[in-house]
Amino acid sequence: MGVSDRFSLAGRTAVVTGGSGQLGKAFGSALAEAGARVVLADLKPLPEAALAALSKRPGAVSAARLDVARQDSVRA
Repeated sequence: MGVSDRFSLAGRTAVVTGGSGQLGKAFGSALAEAGARVVLADLKPLPEAALAALSKRPGAVSAARLDVARQDSVRA
């Protein structure tokens, strides 16, 4: 039994701040592997190659350019 069998995030959404950094991409990858819809948020844009690699995970992955310190940037 793998981790994904015991730890399912199917049907849930995770927002990872600092998503264009190494840790952000690693966290996003793990969350997507568990089935979550993942939004990688950062001030810097996520490289297309990194987004394409993460999109191969079971959960949907997208990127958003925003500043979590600015309320108007975070509102959806």
